[in-house]
Amino acid sequence: MMLPSEDAVYLGKELAGRFGLPTWQFATSATDANRFAIRIARMVTGRNKILVFNGKYHGSVDETQVELDSGNMVPQHGIHPNATNFPETTVCIEFNDLGALESALKAGDVACILAEPVMTNIGMVPVDEGFHDEMRKLSKKYGTLLVIDETHTICFGPSGYTGLHGLEPDFLVVGKVLAGGIPSAVYGMTSEIATQLEEMTAGPGINHYGFGGTLTGNALTARAIRATLENVATQETYDRIFLLAERLRSEISKVIEHNNLPWHVLRFGARVEYLYRPEPPKNGSEAAAARDDFIEEFIHLYALNRGVLLTPFHNMALVSPATSTKDIDYYLEVFSECIEELTGQ
Repeated sequence: MMLPSEDAVYLGKELAGRFGLPTWQFATSATDANRFAIRIARMVTGRNKILVFNGKYHGSVDETQVELDSGNMVPQHGIHPNATNFPETTVCIEFNDLGALESALKAGDVACILAEPVMTNIGMVPVDEGFHDEMRKLSKKYGTLLVIDETHTICFGPSGYTGLHGLEPDFLVVGKVLAGGIPSAVYGMTSEIATQLEEMTAGPGINHYGFGGTLTGNALTARAIRATLENVATQETYDRIFLLAERLRSEISKVIEHNNLPWHVLRFGARVEYLYRPEPPKNGSEAAAARDDFIEEFIHLYALNRGVLLTPFHNMALVSPATSTKDIDYYLEVFSECIEELTGQ
């Protein structure tokens, strides 16, 4: 970083304690943090490819802009490959598919798996029981590193899904919420990887080696992240918003049942979302098939016209530290009226 600070020392210790990885670096966005983790994984493994899951979201990292079409990997809708040769850089499979995962890793050319702990950006997709344990075993078996992207799943608690469920990734990425709106992200790594990286970049002179930039880890960002971790992202805060989120989930479920809709609603920590199929999807393809642009746009516009601004993607209802019981009550009132009008009941 260009300007070391005491806050940076504090953050290194605090992040290590929360997430279990000893060495941390700053970035200005989770996209950059993922990009740097991928680069390091390629450096230490000598491999080129990364593996992602269909329907994932890891920011605007070039190699992740893919999806499955009838089982075949293609550029994501609206994405031109430009200078990225996806067959040489990326493998894309369905979430929760251990058979496909092992088949992909067997080739021995995958530097890292880049994964959300649960899928959150195609609609919410829960993880199968035992999937994370098996994914970790397979990654070690085939010499592939594991990058867990907690940018969305920090909604599970102060240490995200990783801390809650005891995951053991090689890298961990968190962005967005850390600095309360100031562009920021962090990425942590194991001591083994940190040692390898130090050896590879040792030598005279000053060089950023392609990581970070002039403003990465600046004093303002470091202070803002510290303020968030000390005062906002606390267990007390999460306990309060979890209660609100569970009430939101429960009442949405009642509206769905009352109107005989073939929908379901899930809660991931402080995140609540409903999707237009009776049971939660198992992977990105099932989630994508359950989406309905007309219904989503209708619900968003209906809410907006009544003073409720929803997260502008599908039906994410993110309960924040600023959300009040009154906010939940009003959201539920608007949602119930919207569904009654939509169904004509």
